[in-house]
Amino acid sequence: MATRRLRPGTGRLGAALLAGVLAGVLATGCGAPAATGADDTHTTTQPATSDAPPAPPAPPEDLCTRVVAHWSREVLDGTTYGDYQSMGLSNGQYEILRNVVDEARAEKGRAGAAAADALIDRRAREGCVAWYRSGGPGEGPWQ
Repeated sequence: MATRRLRPGTGRLGAALLAGVLAGVLATGCGAPAATGADDTHTTTQPATSDAPPAPPAPPEDLCTRVVAHWSREVLDGTTYGDYQSMGLSNGQYEILRNVVDEARAEKGRAGAAAADALIDRRAREGCVAWYRSGGPGEGPWQ
C-alpha cells in the first residue's frame, strides 16, 4: 500500500499544529515585549486606565442644534435637497429647519451671508430648545 504524504499544514495534524501556534501567540500577548531577566529594566506596557468617569452625553437640544444648523446651511447654499429622513432628522427637527432656512434666505438677501449664518445658529438653537422643552420627539405621531 502506498503512503500518501500531506503538505505541511493540511489535514488534522496541520489544523492541530496551526491551533497550537495560534494559542501560543495569543498566550504571549501577540508578540508584546516581555521582561527577559532580573537585570532587565524594561517592563511591559500596560494600557492607560483612568478612574475618571466618561463624559456625559451631549444634551439632546445641543445635538438637535448642530444637525439642524448643518442641514440648514446645506439647504440655504443649495448644495442638497432631501426629505427629513435622508438628512437623519425627525419630522420636528425638519420643521425647525424649514423655518430657519426661510428666515435665513430673507436675512441673506437683506444683510448678506454672514448675517444669515449667524441667524442659522441662533434660530436653530432657539427652535431646538423650545422643541425639547415641550417634549421633543415621541410626543405625537411622527414627531
